[in-house]
Amino acid sequence: MNESVETIKLLQEGREAIQETLPGVMEGFRDFCQSANAQGLIPNKMKELIAVAVAVGIRCQPCIVHRVKEALDQGATAAEILEACSVAMTMGGGPSIAYTSYVVRALKDFKAL
Repeated sequence: MNESVETIKLLQEGREAIQETLPGVMEGFRDFCQSANAQGLIPNKMKELIAVAVAVGIRCQPCIVHRVKEALDQGATAAEILEACSVAMTMGGGPSIAYTSYVVRALKDFKAL
């Protein structure tokens, strides 16, 4: 199993543990996420590209892996994902360039690059 798949598995295990311990918290968060990610004026693929850029900007490696997977699932291409990262780079400079390395790894792990 590659690192990105392991990260997705780790995130799922964490969510399940929190759900068992704090079901109200996770249900509220899930409802919020479903509402924010529902089809609206911004298409879902675009929302996922925004999420990739935000994940790079906030330097969250597990978030990057999750959002790259979701963007791919919404039909984004590797080129679109990397272009979204370029926006993060304009705002975050060198650290965002460094964290885009995790995007590249995830794209490779998910066989999109």
